[in-house]
Amino acid sequence: MLPEDETDDIAIDEPDEAAEAQACGPAVIRRFARLLPNQPGVYRMLDRKGDALYVGKARNLKARVASYTRFGGHTNRIAAMIAVTTSMEFVTTATEAEALLLEANLIKKLKPRFNVTLRDDKSFPYILIARDHPVPKLAKHRGARSLPGRYFGPFASAGAVNRTINALQKAFLVRSCSDSVFENRTRPCLLYQIKRCSAPCTGEISWEDHEILVQEAEAFLGGRSQLVKAELAEAMEQASERLDFEQAARYRDRISAMSFVTAQQGINPEGIEEADVFGLAQEGGQFAIQVFFFRSGQNWGNRAYFPRADKTLEPGEVLGSFLAQFYDDKPAPHLILLSHEAAECGLIAEALTQRTGRKVEIAVPQRGEKRRLTEHAAINAREALARRMAESSSQSKLLAGVARVFGLPAPPRRIEVFDNSHIQGTDAVGAMIVAGPEGFMKNSYRKFNIRSEDLTPGDDFAMMREVLGRRFARLLKEHGTRNPFPEEDEGESAAARPAVWPDLAVIDGGAGQLGAALSVLQELGLGDLPVIAVAKGPDRDAGREHFHLPGRPSFMLEPREPVLYFIQRLRDEAHRFAIGTHRARRLKGVSANPLDEVAGIGPERKKALLRAFGSAKGVSRASIADLENVEGISRSLARSIYGHFHEGRE
Repeated sequence: MLPEDETDDIAIDEPDEAAEAQACGPAVIRRFARLLPNQPGVYRMLDRKGDALYVGKARNLKARVASYTRFGGHTNRIAAMIAVTTSMEFVTTATEAEALLLEANLIKKLKPRFNVTLRDDKSFPYILIARDHPVPKLAKHRGARSLPGRYFGPFASAGAVNRTINALQKAFLVRSCSDSVFENRTRPCLLYQIKRCSAPCTGEISWEDHEILVQEAEAFLGGRSQLVKAELAEAMEQASERLDFEQAARYRDRISAMSFVTAQQGINPEGIEEADVFGLAQEGGQFAIQVFFFRSGQNWGNRAYFPRADKTLEPGEVLGSFLAQFYDDKPAPHLILLSHEAAECGLIAEALTQRTGRKVEIAVPQRGEKRRLTEHAAINAREALARRMAESSSQSKLLAGVARVFGLPAPPRRIEVFDNSHIQGTDAVGAMIVAGPEGFMKNSYRKFNIRSEDLTPGDDFAMMREVLGRRFARLLKEHGTRNPFPEEDEGESAAARPAVWPDLAVIDGGAGQLGAALSVLQELGLGDLPVIAVAKGPDRDAGREHFHLPGRPSFMLEPREPVLYFIQRLRDEAHRFAIGTHRARRLKGVSANPLDEVAGIGPERKKALLRAFGSAKGVSRASIADLENVEGISRSLARSIYGHFHEGRE
């Protein structure tokens, strides 16, 4: 976001609420445009509910907004947007580049339906050589880069990071354990035994020699892999000459591990030190963008994106909007290579240069190695889009079948499936998975820790009532009343945008579970929401499930009915997610440290206590005087800790 002193909200005198509730379209926009300044900024177009329809940026706010008041010359998409606009909001900025950055931030946050929006925007993993401890460690990192140390990445996936870290452990023997484990080791761990750590924790290697290994790892990840290999090869030859074959074998194994890392990187072009390569494909009104990451002269993987965009947009418009959002929360490299000319390339480069504090170049290469890279990315984008369209076609047929079998007015855009998991009522959890036209929507999955204190252990009906009550009460609070399917006058993009409310709820269970679900929905005023319950067949046979719907006798589907297999997949995915959530909660309970329950004990103080006494049991046996001697533990906190383990006695 921009600093507060560089942006200003514009106050616009608005008419009374009753009059504005009836007004929309060019007349409303004209009223706002008349009072706007000739300055750069960002504008938001809002519908009757106050939701953002569109977020745009402008070099001149007054001129840009006024352009929406002219009749004719607009695409169908823009005309539909103007027609349903009832209000606008504005923020001025110092420059157009700042407006571009703010626009990208707001689009990602608000996801307006008339903008190009970036989906599946998960943060990228990095490799971190952390230096917040005298002995640095190798770790996978995701999120804000606030820890001291060197970050290497981004990598396209967590799997790519894990494979690289495994190879780096073999190549450089750098520690990867947590600081608390490091401080409390008395003998080397298994990683030392399998030759993936040099065990500085127990003095098997001095901290100074371990630092040399760390520097070698940094050099390798920093692009000097050939130099590091050459030095190790020379050391291997010297060890062989003095007949120290065991040491020579260690060097050989390290060189082999380094070769594994570079061999896994696929294309590895000459002369590309640091760059992101974007390839775009368009077909059937859908877009795919494939991104390849090159850092330190190495290829660190690729990822496909499928931005939501109106089919009338040009590839350059989609790519330009995608780039601005893509780099909203991640650093840009020195060089960005594109397969197509993006809209406002120069402005995007200026904004990214301003944000990163170093020059960022955006180019569309026409020949040579860089051109081959963008062509390769575009080919991968086309292949990814073809796979996605094939999957979507199959999914669309299945959703149409669901509508046919269960009597829905149209194929559901969003199906929510609910399940519970517990062991004799303990560590009870509820789980919700979501599926739609593009398959499982894992970023929409939800977990529910069962909270009711008066709930009878093992009462599945009560658990389901709690889960559904919390889920739909929150939807009502955050999104208001339910609109089952898009209305015809909302424009052609309405049916394509993600649904918030489910069009079908699926409950794992029989008639009793269905009754519990219906009672909750009736209380919330959602009795029209379609609900089905899926009961396992005799002897829990897959394929003999009974389906329960309100007002209908239970029934079974034909064994080869595709909809049956689809519902089974949904139920199994919900069951898998519920079991995984339950196991994680149970494991957390097993591994909980008694010190976590003591008020005033945070991570640093807990670490200091464990370092001083070795374990929570050691802390429980310590006297007040001993506790007080630990760094960060005051006299009053020592008395509190002692009282916690001795029933309040001092």
